[in-house]
Amino acid sequence: MTRLRLSDRRSHEVIGFDFRGRAYSVGIGRFVDGRLAEIFLDAAKVANDAADDARDIAVLVSIALQHNTPIDAMRDAVTRLSDGSPAGLAGRVLDLLQPSAPNADPERAAR
Repeated sequence: MTRLRLSDRRSHEVIGFDFRGRAYSVGIGRFVDGRLAEIFLDAAKVANDAADDARDIAVLVSIALQHNTPIDAMRDAVTRLSDGSPAGLAGRVLDLLQPSAPNADPERAAR
């Protein structure tokens, strides 16, 4: 698989959210054509296990995006609770990203 190259300058947006009582922010970078290209995930408290997990999730999701992995495929792969909500931080982040992904399945977004 070939990794897609990101431009040196790209747009970036930030979304704040809470998960399991902790505050996080996800920064979203895009390819020139508007598709999701990378994320940066930070916990409000930098020096703890949640911050380490957040950074690792961001790296893995970014690598997947740069190899053209659809958001829906990643969302389907993570653990979900019986009500469909995410069991972990990766699922929560992917759920936040899905509506902003231009290549996301519109029927799935409506569910």
